[in-house]
Amino acid sequence: MQLRHGRGVGRVAAVVLCCLLAADEDADARHAYRAKARHAPVAQSEFTGKPNPPGPLRWADTWLEPVAWANVEGWAADDHAAAFAAFRASCRALTGAIPSRKDAIPSRKKTAPPRDTRPVYAPLTEICHKARADGTPSAEAARKFFEENFKAVRISKLDDANGFLTGYYEPIIEGSRQETDDFKVPVYSRPRDLVHMGRRRKGDAFPNSGRVVRRISRGKYVPYFDRAQIEDGALATRNLELCYLKDPNDLLFAQIQGSARVHFADGSLLRITYDSHNGQPYTPVGRILIERGIIPREEMSMDRIRKWMAENPEGSKELRRQNKSYVFFRNSGLPEHEEARGAQGVPLTAGRSIAVDRALHVYGTPFFIAAELPIDNESSTTKFRRLMIAQDTGSAIVGPARADIYFGAGSEAGRIAGRIKNPARFVMLMPNALDPAAAGRLMPLPAPRPASAPKAPEPKPQEPKPNEAKSNETKPAEPKPAPPAVAPVDAKGTEKTTDKPQPAPAPVPRAKPKS
Repeated sequence: MQLRHGRGVGRVAAVVLCCLLAADEDADARHAYRAKARHAPVAQSEFTGKPNPPGPLRWADTWLEPVAWANVEGWAADDHAAAFAAFRASCRALTGAIPSRKDAIPSRKKTAPPRDTRPVYAPLTEICHKARADGTPSAEAARKFFEENFKAVRISKLDDANGFLTGYYEPIIEGSRQETDDFKVPVYSRPRDLVHMGRRRKGDAFPNSGRVVRRISRGKYVPYFDRAQIEDGALATRNLELCYLKDPNDLLFAQIQGSARVHFADGSLLRITYDSHNGQPYTPVGRILIERGIIPREEMSMDRIRKWMAENPEGSKELRRQNKSYVFFRNSGLPEHEEARGAQGVPLTAGRSIAVDRALHVYGTPFFIAAELPIDNESSTTKFRRLMIAQDTGSAIVGPARADIYFGAGSEAGRIAGRIKNPARFVMLMPNALDPAAAGRLMPLPAPRPASAPKAPEPKPQEPKPNEAKSNETKPAEPKPAPPAVAPVDAKGTEKTTDKPQPAPAPVPRAKPKS
């Protein structure tokens, strides 16, 4: 009995083992089929999150036109040595000699920054290695360097041949480290409950676009406080104050510019720079003043805005709160003699550094910009023909031919920057490895139409328009006039008058030309 029972158990175990092996084979087969049938994922942009357009140059809604260096207006007259110095500063970041801005933010976990996968990055980095090895060339040698390593390509939006320029600067403001009767406006650092929903790692720089929320508990988020709530004391008990300013309008303009130098009574200096934002929509206060008819559009400038706000304290408070966006700062730790640093992490160069659309352009890309700008005064049209280097970005800088020129620090730089809002022509210096003409020749043609595909429908005969059909119905058909009679010609070439119509003469064969 026990032996028979043992044999039965053995048979059951064997059957179960066979079933398990068969199930594993089926699972492997299904997995292999799925892996075979799975389509390759569509490459997406690291910055926009959208699928990349096909082709080697991935700029949607963008016009690219190669142009000869001789046809770039003002190219030969520029100071290329000054532009080369700014370009080498960007090359230090591209080649890893200095950390980028987001790598400079302290983080507990050391992680390598993600490599830029856009086509311009790799060849631009190779050119940077050459630039760092060239030392400090003369203006003529610097011009040849750019011409030998780059192609000149006009760039613009498809529907507008001109780009657009604005200006920015670094304000110098009086402040206090402690709150006093005169200095009551706090400059806040980033709150702990401020969360960007799209940020990958805590060590990454805070993106200047995307969804920003306030964390109220684990898994629960609400929109962050707007400017009015923060000015009314929503963050007053958080111990976030970096310093205090005298005028809330000074804080507003520092937030618009993205950085500031705060001078204290004891002679010390605090350099603050953009850290994060509250995610609320940005509304230009100048546009509101124009819409309300307070300042004419042609007279709009930063000086006019400041003057109106100083003369209307209550109105300026209401005007500020129309802009719900609020910027938080951090201590940049820069010395007084050094220029502000852009988003690339390198010191900006006044008159040579520009902020561009980070979603489209790689930091360090050179652009030659031609425009007529009000540099000297509001009505002047100073010729601006200069090679600029992309080293910064901003939430309002959007598009392939859009730039914000850095003019330096102080009130005079602020007056110039506040006047700039002009159209411009952009020429992008594209690495030779990305020659758009050569890239276009290498782009694959579409596959031929298969023979089994249905034929395209034949075009239908065009029907007369209603007005034409109605006019044809009302007007009787007129008989076609008979062909005019040809009058005979005499030997002298004059027509002979006759009452009867004469038949046309027979055609005379033409004599063949002699060979």
